[in-house]
Amino acid sequence: MARVKRGVTTHARHKEMVKLGKSYRGRASTNYRVAIEKVEKALRYSYRDRRARKRDFRALWIQRINAGVREHGLTYARFINGLKRAGIDLDRKQLSELAATEPAAFKVLVEQAQAALKAA
Repeated sequence: MARVKRGVTTHARHKEMVKLGKSYRGRASTNYRVAIEKVEKALRYSYRDRRARKRDFRALWIQRINAGVREHGLTYARFINGLKRAGIDLDRKQLSELAATEPAAFKVLVEQAQAALKAA
C-alpha cells in the first residue's frame, strides 16, 4: 500500500495561521507556534468585544439622551417613561442622534413626554 504524505495539508494549515498573524510584531508574524497563540487570543478578544461594543454604545446613547433631557428639566428615566406613555417608539440610538444634532426636534419629544407624564 502506498504511503500517504501529509505535508501538503500541514503546510497549508500552518500557512493559513501565519497569514492571519501577518501584521503582528516579532515572531508572531512568521513563526507558526507563536502565531497560533497570538491569533487565537486575538480571536477570543474580537468575539468578546463584539458583544462589549453593543453595551458600550448603548451606555453612550443613554448618556447623550440624559444630557439632552436634563437641559429641559427632566431625568432620563422619566423621559423614557413619558415616551412609552405617549406611544412614541424610537430607539436609544435615534434619540441620542436627535439630542446631539437636532435640539429643536428633541425638545418637541421632551415636551410630548412631559405632557404624557402629567396626563397619567
